[in-house]
Amino acid sequence: MNRTLIIGATGNVGRQVVSQLSATGAQVRALSRNPDAARFPQHVEVVRGDLARPESLDRCLDGIDAVFLVWTAPPATIVPALERIADHAQRIVFLSAPLKTPHPFFQQPNPARLVGEQIERLIETSGLEWTFLRPGMFAGNSVRFWGPQIRAGDVVRWPYLAAPTAPIDECDIAAVAVRALCEDGHAGAEYVLTGPQSLSQFEQVSTIGRLIGRSLRIEEISPDEARRELLAGMPAVAVNMLLDAWAAALGQPAFVTSTVAELTGIPARTFLNWASEHAGEFRA
Repeated sequence: MNRTLIIGATGNVGRQVVSQLSATGAQVRALSRNPDAARFPQHVEVVRGDLARPESLDRCLDGIDAVFLVWTAPPATIVPALERIADHAQRIVFLSAPLKTPHPFFQQPNPARLVGEQIERLIETSGLEWTFLRPGMFAGNSVRFWGPQIRAGDVVRWPYLAAPTAPIDECDIAAVAVRALCEDGHAGAEYVLTGPQSLSQFEQVSTIGRLIGRSLRIEEISPDEARRELLAGMPAVAVNMLLDAWAAALGQPAFVTSTVAELTGIPARTFLNWASEHAGEFRA
């Protein structure tokens, strides 16, 4: 593969894919709705495009061999956008979710799940050589979940503190994506990606507190309390899905895979590794 288009290049995973792919010497093109505001190294070609305006993708896809796709647009444009990708590229790596993983944490119904399933079905019949990445909980969600409370004081109020997840570093997701984009042998693969440890939410918050040298008081709150507080900054669909997933996860370890290590030859980063690198985001 010679030239890769990253759709979703300004997101947490997409930006890592751009960085790691560029380091291999590959030709990288990053799609952005606002190229003037996108900050990438000079050797990365930044193009203006928008999944919500499929006609804008034609120029972005010109000369492209492979596409990394993060879907960030309304469902109505899925079909025309994927048709254009299939007309230009040979390979696609889609950032999906663990839709088929038989663990209750991943089996809670939500509209985003339906969108992911539709995209996968269309990709499978598109003629493209495809790979699906299925990461679990992102470690980076910790900044959104607990960052505001930790920066503001020493009390963290949160529901389902005993619920375990296996947070994955976004860098590890990107490392697998780069291999699927650049190497042969990944066609038709569906990679479930997690961090290497099952950790309760209480353990994750405690880890952050230790790293920043703070004695945090972690308080359990009810789902109803959490819903009221979380709705101030998150869509209701996302809040309800998370609360249902954490409730379903109680009483059993998180689902953990060794896929990152198997594909990259490097063990997946622990939550402690991730928190050490991002400790500054939790300091006032």
